Amino acid sequence: MDECMEEKKIRIFYRLNGKDIETFVPPKKRLIDHLREDMKQLSAKEGCGQGECGACTIIMDGRTLCSCLMTVGQAIGKNITTLEGLGTKDKPHPIQEAFLKAGAVQCGFCTPGMILSVKVLLDNNQNPTEEEIKEAISGNLCRCTGYGKIMKAVKLAGRELYGGGE
Repeated sequence: MDECMEEKKIRIFYRLNGKDIETFVPPKKRLIDHLREDMKQLSAKEGCGQGECGACTIIMDGRTLCSCLMTVGQAIGKNITTLEGLGTKDKPHPIQEAFLKAGAVQCGFCTPGMILSVKVLLDNNQNPTEEEIKEAISGNLCRCTGYGKIMKAVKLAGRELYGGGE
């Protein structure tokens, strides 16, 4: 391949789901594409590609972000969590269990991003109000549930993680 045609790669290093990662990637590659294609983290999904739907949500250094709006260079030195980093099929995270118990999972497209947004909320607020829950998940669109069951799942997860509540 002609050297002019070949895209140069940069060395990046970051922490993904508790594991240190060092790899070489094209500098303009979107983070969602790197996570899905190179790291096989398929929970972050391409929805709108404009940061409006939340299907590509990840947690970076304790904040939810849309990975479709980021380049891999923005991940350097960061701590990233995808849904794959929360629980397993055999031992789901309490938030994942609460979503199942409350029937908050339908088609599942929005679920990974929604769960990550709820995790950040509950990490910072053990007993959120309905308004705080609505604000926390406002960047995650769901076309199936009408949000009622999601609200129940968040409250259930808070109770299971921290006790108390409604």
